Amino acid sequence: MRRREFIALIGGAAAWPLASSRAQQPGKLRTIGFLGSATPSAASQWVGALVLRLRELGWIESRTLAIEYRWAEGNNDRLAEIAAEFVRLNVDVIVTWGTASVIAAKQATTVIPIVFASAGDPVGTGLVPSLARPGGNVTGSSNQAADIAGKRLDLLREFVPGLRHLAILANISSPIGVLQIREAQAAARALGLEVTALEIMRAQDIAPALETLKGRAQALYVVSESVVFTHRIRIHTLALAARLPTMHDYREYVETGGLMSYGPNFPASFRRAADFVDKILRGAKPGDLPIEQPTKFDLIINLTTAKALGLTLPPTLLARADEVIE
Repeated sequence: MRRREFIALIGGAAAWPLASSRAQQPGKLRTIGFLGSATPSAASQWVGALVLRLRELGWIESRTLAIEYRWAEGNNDRLAEIAAEFVRLNVDVIVTWGTASVIAAKQATTVIPIVFASAGDPVGTGLVPSLARPGGNVTGSSNQAADIAGKRLDLLREFVPGLRHLAILANISSPIGVLQIREAQAAARALGLEVTALEIMRAQDIAPALETLKGRAQALYVVSESVVFTHRIRIHTLALAARLPTMHDYREYVETGGLMSYGPNFPASFRRAADFVDKILRGAKPGDLPIEQPTKFDLIINLTTAKALGLTLPPTLLARADEVIE
């Protein structure tokens, strides 16, 4: 489903994350605590997918279900505070995405079920001991971000012939940032690429990190997590000014100016999160629900950005792209 068609279908979903739950008769409604690591506008399509699927399953916001939305807006220091608030509110389920957010929720409670719509390598980052039997109070979907670093680099090399020097941007204050930068570095070196690691820890580090390249890199691999995602437009602006083609995890980066992405479909992941929530609200234990993995990965290319960088879209990539944004 194309983005425009999806927005037309859900009509008005962009406004949902901005509201509180409007909790009418809170004692009679099951309650979801939605922990958003980014901003309401950035995640509106994902929230729309979640709410739409919940509605299909019989959970209608403000009628049979209350949703308390809270937003960290790319500030990971806020995650623990929000998670603690949900514990005080005694919500029935916490829904979130991203490793840092899940860790914050997990540290706040061992009782309230936690569903993550997407997280990179849940076992490798210590979120769960096993995909098949997660145990405890956490379940959801893995995005396999670290596992497909090599595939992303293969695609990037098709777009940038003669690629020899790659820069990798990652937030190393995030467990998934540390894991993914290692995977990307290993994949790049296996392909014979010289690597420059741009390790940041906060939003203020982004511009200085990119400025250190000074023409030394031919492309930029961006490791996604909440801080990087929240400031993705700034990254795109700086990368374009430095004439750096960029590779990302998913399409929302490409919509705002990134060159290309290869990864799972996030709205689909949030729809699956709704299925997890439905099972839990009907009595299932999160620890008994296996972690799911995506079966389809989308290749998205921004043709406008390619033209701005003076790059020609190879016919082989055009034929394989799931969507070309113009």
